[in-house]
Amino acid sequence: MSNHDPESEIESIRRILAGEKHLFHDLIRPCERPVFFMLMSILKNETEAEDAAQETFIKAYRNLHLFRGDAQFRTWVVSIARNEGLGRLRKLDNRREDSIDGGPPGSEEATGDFTPAILTSWREIPIETVEREELAALLREAIAALPEIYRNVVLLRDIEEMDIRQTAEALDISEGAVKVRLHRARALLQKSLAPKLKGFAPQRRGWFGRRA
Repeated sequence: MSNHDPESEIESIRRILAGEKHLFHDLIRPCERPVFFMLMSILKNETEAEDAAQETFIKAYRNLHLFRGDAQFRTWVVSIARNEGLGRLRKLDNRREDSIDGGPPGSEEATGDFTPAILTSWREIPIETVEREELAALLREAIAALPEIYRNVVLLRDIEEMDIRQTAEALDISEGAVKVRLHRARALLQKSLAPKLKGFAPQRRGWFGRRA
């Protein structure tokens, strides 16, 4: 992960607001992955997530003058993404309720073949293990199967390496809730994965820093 430089962010924002619009692309580049992961977590549809991500960055640009630097810029943008995703999800739910023919748009695509690359950077799991395609598929499925409140915390804390405060701000929950949800998410993942991964994990290591 790249180092966070708040002074550089503020300077970039100042210059963008002063007319150097081309700098916005560089400003949002570190936000692109966490925004997409957040939206995939909520919408579970790649096309919807891509559209929502585009709208997120448009809204971030239009509201850039409102950013005060109280939080990390990436955290602020992920918060916008979360609100955008939840808003779209409500619309999809309403559309589903109004539909006579059944399933929501894109339901066939929502089975979850998304973001395998994030798993190879999961620092809690031995790198020699995550490089195996079979394990990557199991982990991807396990993360996708988590309830949304746990899945989002795992994505931001363990995948994007946001700290507890940043994660709490992005999800609009307390820092205590982040800790509780992360603990429960890791326990659910361990329970789900342990029976399937006995042939993968080195015996001397446990999952999530625990002794085997």
